[in-house]
Amino acid sequence: MAWAPAKFCDNPFNPNRKLPNAMMMRALLPAALALSLLGGCASNGDPRDPLEPMNRTIHAFNETVDKVAMKPLARGYQAVTPSFVQTGVRNFFSNLDDVTVLANDLLQLKVEQGARDFMRLSINTVLGFGGVLDIASEAGLRKNNEDFGQTLGYWGMGPGPYLVLPFLGPSNFRDTAGLVVDNHYTDLVYDIDDSEARAGAVLLRAVSRRADLLDLTEAIDVAALDGYEFTRDFYLERRRALVYDGRPPRLEE
Repeated sequence: MAWAPAKFCDNPFNPNRKLPNAMMMRALLPAALALSLLGGCASNGDPRDPLEPMNRTIHAFNETVDKVAMKPLARGYQAVTPSFVQTGVRNFFSNLDDVTVLANDLLQLKVEQGARDFMRLSINTVLGFGGVLDIASEAGLRKNNEDFGQTLGYWGMGPGPYLVLPFLGPSNFRDTAGLVVDNHYTDLVYDIDDSEARAGAVLLRAVSRRADLLDLTEAIDVAALDGYEFTRDFYLERRRALVYDGRPPRLEE
């Protein structure tokens, strides 16, 4: 299980940055839109998932990649890396993610939350040795979760069809567009100039996140009769709750 639209303006962090990953995802969006039109008649019943046959194929591919590559890497990382180092790595990437959180706080006009997230980012960056130590959480500044997919939802854009992305996992059309924007503008990992260092940071972040999910995904494998449906339903409900800050409106019957 794996848990990115065009460039509208100059990147405020690095106007000259090139991002192959975001460019690739941007190129895939028109194809995904076309496939949604073709796949609508092939739906197996859930109106949120008109691309289910294609999504199940990609889900199976991702599960295979996870089984042969990501899960063994995550287990090895967990086995040989001291727990305090794992915590430091997790905190470091979480601190970088707070740049995306802060940007989307402001785009959603959440001024008070943005002020707290700015304080959190500043404290952890300066006093926490670049975020390795999460001092802000200990001081009561909890981490928030905001991204451009949520920002689009905040301003009224619907999620669109459910979509499973190769290697990246569950998404939908809105969140895929949001992922492109976040990766291109606020994900500082992609601002690393050296290509080998950038690739290493991307891999380390992915392995760290996968290691954190080992127990959860193994429990899901045991408990879920249909891992695809479980993953889809969990993702869609979680994203809906995040867009509405935990208070989603009641769905019409």
